[in-house]
Amino acid sequence: METQARNDAAPEDTATDRQERFDTIRGRAGLVLGPLAFGLVLLAAGGLPWPQRALAAVLVLVIAWWVTEAIPLAVTAVFAIVLCVFLGVADEDTVFGAFGNDTIFTFLGGFVIARAMTVHGLDRRIALRVLSVGAIVSSPARTVIAFGAMAMVISAFISNTATVAMLFPIGIGIIGAVNAINREKDGRDLRHSRWSTALMLMIAYGASIGGLLTPIGAPHQLIGRDLIEEQTGRTINFVQWVLTFAPIVLVMFVVLCVVLLWLNGPEVRELEGAAEYVAAQRAELGGFSRGEANTCVAFALAVLLWTAPGIGSLILGDDNGFVELMHEHLTEGVAAIFAATALFLLPLRRERGSAARRPATLSWAEAVKIDWGVILLFGAGTVIGSLSSKTGLAGTLGSALAEHLGVSSLTAITILAAVTGLIISETTSNTASAGIVVPIVVPIAVAVGVNPLIPGLVATAAAGYGFMLPVSTPPNAIVYGSGMVPMTRMLRSGAVFDVLGVAILVTGVLLMSQIVGF
Repeated sequence: METQARNDAAPEDTATDRQERFDTIRGRAGLVLGPLAFGLVLLAAGGLPWPQRALAAVLVLVIAWWVTEAIPLAVTAVFAIVLCVFLGVADEDTVFGAFGNDTIFTFLGGFVIARAMTVHGLDRRIALRVLSVGAIVSSPARTVIAFGAMAMVISAFISNTATVAMLFPIGIGIIGAVNAINREKDGRDLRHSRWSTALMLMIAYGASIGGLLTPIGAPHQLIGRDLIEEQTGRTINFVQWVLTFAPIVLVMFVVLCVVLLWLNGPEVRELEGAAEYVAAQRAELGGFSRGEANTCVAFALAVLLWTAPGIGSLILGDDNGFVELMHEHLTEGVAAIFAATALFLLPLRRERGSAARRPATLSWAEAVKIDWGVILLFGAGTVIGSLSSKTGLAGTLGSALAEHLGVSSLTAITILAAVTGLIISETTSNTASAGIVVPIVVPIAVAVGVNPLIPGLVATAAAGYGFMLPVSTPPNAIVYGSGMVPMTRMLRSGAVFDVLGVAILVTGVLLMSQIVGF
């Protein structure tokens, strides 16, 4: 038994070791390449005005360190904006003023609501409830599809990393319960089967594509949208985003199910023991708590306020006085903070016999555990994108690249945006990818005289792709660490879905942008 346990653990340990060695080599290379690229650009770009020249040097340093993760992404982000002030690209008020951006507060509110869901177990209750419906969890294929559907829907409102962190242990538990019964019956180990690989990949990929449903579904989308609005002067509200990407996400999900189940066909027809495991987990949760109910109220309030201005525009028109008032005063950041504040106002039940004040749904000690690094990363991305436009660097790069690449049509630039975003996202974080690609793609579109909004949206969405490698996204890294996803299967499944996903994304945005009115 001990020998078998060691053998079961070996694949996970080996996968983790390989990943750590790769990350170490990549980081060391970045520490050297970043400053080297910085110095070369300062020397070679002598023909540019100093603000453009200095910003270009900062940009290549940031790209090198973001791609290689030589130091934490948030540290690189803060260092970059300090360099912008130090080198005279802009004054400190202009640079640090980006942290007063409305999207920062959208991040804060969304992260706090997601934290409340985790603290009170609302997300886990939803997942177990879905799996207990009918005969979902007894079928290998239906279980894979159900996990993907849950990941897709949940990640539309909380980060894909948090979604995977919640679903991952449930998936591991189901695999473990089914595996124990199968090994007793016929000695078959399902922990390293095609079915377990499909389940793990579905959790990761489903969360990555589901974030596209709403602008708040992933941090890189808020970053990309903000950069697009900054450079084009156009506003993309919550409802417009959902109308554009909902059909695309649904088509992508259907294709994802077909691809994963085709390339990783389950070896068994029935999952014995899975239903019992889910029932036992649900029993441990107990009844619906006041904390879960309050979190539902706060979440519903956020969605209502986020969608109210867009729905008002659709029904009453943009020129209606009340709609104009909502657009001006009920921004997404304001709505997110209203909803998050409700979590500190709605009380939990007081323990019987206690005279103490009733605790709030969420404590500040729990609220501060949100990902502050992403907020710093967003601020830096906004600064660099804004300065690229103000200094003229974006226009210079866009004109040069458009001439060099020979792209002149909307379709060609949109495909370029998708492929560039995809390639960069395979090697670095989604948030960093959006900060790199969008400020380049939008000026190219402007330079050739086509609508920059469409390639900007595609570049933003493609920055959330990256299905081939463990380093591409945190969800990929989480499921790869389980030891149930061989690198060859992730590469094969990810490569196929990358190609199909780009085709669906480009076609979908080009079609839906005409319907929505972009």
